[in-house]
Amino acid sequence: MNTFYDANIVLIQATFVGILLALSVQVPLRMGVFSFAGAGSYGIGAYAAANLVIRQDFPALPTLVLSGVVAALVGLALGLVIYRLNGLYLAMATVAFDLTVGVIAVNGGEWTGGANGLFGVLTDLTLPIIVVVVLACVVGVAITEHGRTGRRVDAVREDPELAASMGINVRRYRLLAFVASGFLGGVAGAMNVLARTTIGPADVGFGLVILALTMIIVGGALSWKGAVIGALLFTWLPEALTLVGEWQELVYGFIVLLAGIFLPRGLHGLYVDGRRGVAARRRRSRLARVERQMAGEIDSDAEAEPVAVDERVGS
Repeated sequence: MNTFYDANIVLIQATFVGILLALSVQVPLRMGVFSFAGAGSYGIGAYAAANLVIRQDFPALPTLVLSGVVAALVGLALGLVIYRLNGLYLAMATVAFDLTVGVIAVNGGEWTGGANGLFGVLTDLTLPIIVVVVLACVVGVAITEHGRTGRRVDAVREDPELAASMGINVRRYRLLAFVASGFLGGVAGAMNVLARTTIGPADVGFGLVILALTMIIVGGALSWKGAVIGALLFTWLPEALTLVGEWQELVYGFIVLLAGIFLPRGLHGLYVDGRRGVAARRRRSRLARVERQMAGEIDSDAEAEPVAVDERVGS
């Protein structure tokens, strides 16, 4: 076990970072907000964490929390600016935000290290801290999928006008989507830079958007479980595909293509559909059994009636 851990520590850390990155895009999509701002928040959190450690000598846990808060505030400001946009226009605005963060990273001077980035981000980050922080974030997201909050989120996503007519503050939920996305993305970026001890413009590019989308599309976009499945799959899949050598990228793309075509709701959606199908078959089976039993009772009563009449006639 220790040998496996030592040999795969980078992938294990990357898995937890990937979960938060995927959630930073999945949460707004589940609220009907077509936003990719989580990738930009990832960069903001990463550079905020690097500066907090290098310049203020912050420990790991406060750095993660404060970096997430900074990114959440930026996410709120972004949400206020582009609130009235929807659909493709909203998506393009958030992609522009992500690209802007990349430009700032290159031209940010001593705060970002320019094209070379920042190095020597050394702190007391350990795997237990990573696990606790990620679990806390996952539990927080999972809570929003159930109960009254879950129903309100579903209503905001499916029919904002109907939700507003029922007294749900759609604007508040959409802004909360940007805040939650910013916080999750910021913590993910901070966690990555504390684990790797370095950050550069190449680490906060448009590729993060593609990675996060791939995770939630294949894993499932309507539940935190899908984000976790996608993060696990696409963190470890490249390592497994090293067996195919130079065909690695082709096979990777082919897998994503097949998943997009045959798994429109992702792997978690496939599981949910399968479970509902089994439950529906069981209900139909029980209903058919009850109908047969009722039919048998009716037949027996119908056969008993003529006998009783004959007996009365004979008497």
